[in-house]
Amino acid sequence: MSANVLKLGLPKGSLQNATVDLFAKAGFDISISSRSYFPDIDDDEIECMLIRPQEASRYVEHGLLDLAVTGFDWILGRDVVEVVELEYSKQLRRPVRWVIAVPENSPIKTVSDLQGKRIATEAVELTERFLTEQGISAEVEFSWGATEVKPPYLADAIVDVTETGSSLRANKLRIVAEILSSTTRLIASRDALADDWKRAKIEDLAMLLQAALAAQGKSMLIMNVSEADLAAVEDMLPSLKSPTVSTLKQPGWFAIQTIVDSHLVRALIPRLKAAGAEDILELALSEVVE
Repeated sequence: MSANVLKLGLPKGSLQNATVDLFAKAGFDISISSRSYFPDIDDDEIECMLIRPQEASRYVEHGLLDLAVTGFDWILGRDVVEVVELEYSKQLRRPVRWVIAVPENSPIKTVSDLQGKRIATEAVELTERFLTEQGISAEVEFSWGATEVKPPYLADAIVDVTETGSSLRANKLRIVAEILSSTTRLIASRDALADDWKRAKIEDLAMLLQAALAAQGKSMLIMNVSEADLAAVEDMLPSLKSPTVSTLKQPGWFAIQTIVDSHLVRALIPRLKAAGAEDILELALSEVVE
């Protein structure tokens, strides 16, 4: 065991698998047992703990965890440091949204119509802060789950989190307003960042996670091209910057490497082949350090 250890909080719940996958792409193998809240990681300098995202920022603020992965919605009002924004969610690389929703046939049309109403939500503080900013007085009660089924009998409206809105539509709810758009963040305690070793370790971890995210949806194409076809092939190649062109041992031939969006590859390869490219390879990317 290393003398220096970083205490990392990983999100338990809907973001758990996506977070473990992201760490794997960044080079960290995390193994989670169904009976333990302390996952194994193949880095002796990191200790992991599964924690609900709603609680993670509090433990980081108090220094019980050095850093954690949680949502922006759960760090509002906390004295923690945002190390980096990780633009991923449990399904898609898009922000999640906290929204006010009501039954499709509800007379509530605008935020002002919530005056005096009962609102069920897991995010009580967030909801109360929003209503105060809007000058609305309403009864906000904590929901322990299954929030979508509470209107209209147990609540007039809900504040819930959504990515695509499909769950709300399935429960015949419509969105009245969006309270907050939230993405995942890597946060750290001020004490951890004041420690030289921990700060360096956190910065390295953040760089690798960003590199893994940057590689999502990207592929590397490698091909050989004759000098006569080089200009035509180069012209059709998109790249993060510009293709890398190297001379081959065989006179008059070149090797080209470039990074492209993966969804373009199926249309691009036939065109490259027709333009004279040979020995075309597509390679999946794990990390792109920009």
